[in-house]
Amino acid sequence: MEKKYTIVGIDEAGRGPLAGPVVAASVVIEEKYLPKEINDSKKVSEKNRNLFYEIIIKEASQYGIGIVYPREIDEINIHNATLEAMKISYNNINFKNCRVYIDGIFKPNINSEESFAIKHGDRLIPIISAASIIAKVTRDKIMLEIDKEFPEYNFKKHKGYPTKQHVEMINKHGICKHHRKSFKPIKLL
Repeated sequence: MEKKYTIVGIDEAGRGPLAGPVVAASVVIEEKYLPKEINDSKKVSEKNRNLFYEIIIKEASQYGIGIVYPREIDEINIHNATLEAMKISYNNINFKNCRVYIDGIFKPNINSEESFAIKHGDRLIPIISAASIIAKVTRDKIMLEIDKEFPEYNFKKHKGYPTKQHVEMINKHGICKHHRKSFKPIKLL
């Protein structure tokens, strides 16, 4: 008799920004509940991301979030911070006998029956796309809160990514506690 596995999708958001955390999500959801148009969060409009997010959190059996903040990113580097956020998100769900699909080419150190790193998995595997949506929307909400604290950087618009405007604001105001000091161009200041 074939063993029954719980399928888990894991992805992250926020590897490239100059500010804010890296956020990962682990999701357990039946594929029948996922919107047909689901895709990598970067390929979905903000309006649809928010709509899909509401569907996913309503229909998911469970989902877990992992967050690693800029100070730790600077200490352990973004690669290790991403894997740590993924591990935290996975540890925040409670299933046994899991088959885990992870976006990317590296796997976090998680306790699962089987795990697979899948390059471009967020585009190819709907449950990873669901994790991508949860991670991105969660991170965007965090950046909106940071924007209230530091409106001069306009985080609500660029979410901490290295846009021309963001770099100009760093040059004008310096950095705040939410900036990653180990990222260029900040580490060159």
